[in-house]
Amino acid sequence: MTSGPADLDRRARSVIEALDRIDGAAWNEAERSGRVDLVELMGRVCADQHGLEPLVPPSTGARGRWRHERGDRWRSLPDLTEADRAMLDFAQQFAVDVSAITDGQRSSVFDRWGDQAATMVAVLFAMDVLPRARAALHALDPALDPGAVQADLADVRIWDALDGLIRAVPRLDALDPVTSELVRLRVARQHRCRLCQSLRSRPAVLAGADEPFLVDLDDYERSDLSPHRKAALAMTDAMLWTPARVGPAADRLRRHASLPQCVEVVADLTRNALNKIAVSLGADAPHVEEGIEIYDVDSDGEILYGLTID
Repeated sequence: MTSGPADLDRRARSVIEALDRIDGAAWNEAERSGRVDLVELMGRVCADQHGLEPLVPPSTGARGRWRHERGDRWRSLPDLTEADRAMLDFAQQFAVDVSAITDGQRSSVFDRWGDQAATMVAVLFAMDVLPRARAALHALDPALDPGAVQADLADVRIWDALDGLIRAVPRLDALDPVTSELVRLRVARQHRCRLCQSLRSRPAVLAGADEPFLVDLDDYERSDLSPHRKAALAMTDAMLWTPARVGPAADRLRRHASLPQCVEVVADLTRNALNKIAVSLGADAPHVEEGIEIYDVDSDGEILYGLTID
């Protein structure tokens, strides 16, 4: 990545570096599976849904045989296997609205990809979500543009890279816990993640984010939330639904938040968007049969479930 703005602290920079690691790891998995061509096409299928720039293989890597094909025309390609078609169909719905993935699409991917299915969906997460995050960071400050994927990422695996993001984001402390929780729950509700919707952050609840307070979340623009929190939620919605037109939401957020706070909004959304993997695979069942579950995150980024408020 680039050195970035001077007012961005080390922890925020580490999150942006974690995004670069996910990028490199996704292409590593593509190389290992011998499917750079398919992964590159998956990236364009995702990006073309929203008018974003897709991820591309590192300059040292091979380019796919469909590199000149538009992502929105993949169904017309004659040399796709049934496994390819199942994954691309899944990828398109993953990018448009993950909550609408059908049991048939899910079964088709599991049946044709077997033990590789989950890892391919983790790679798909990178193809779908990293262009959104990078578009948002660029809109906040062009100096946040990433650099080329570094050679020292050559052995990074996708699940390890995702774990690095999971652990890095909670170390950020520019945002207050209530705003972070609002962003998390907005993502959870938009993706309809059953587990995420059942969880409540212990620090946020202690800071006032109780259930009556959260009633305003779904209609936040007409709520009594502060301009700062409304801007964070508007940025969240823009990244989820109109990421190529995130500029106005980014400008609004910059009026109400420091750059480290803005970066943390993007980081919170990107981390919480990992629920797309669980939702898409049907692995998002809550831990509780009814009510909510209290959680916290320890200093190592480990999520602690089943806590009490006291």
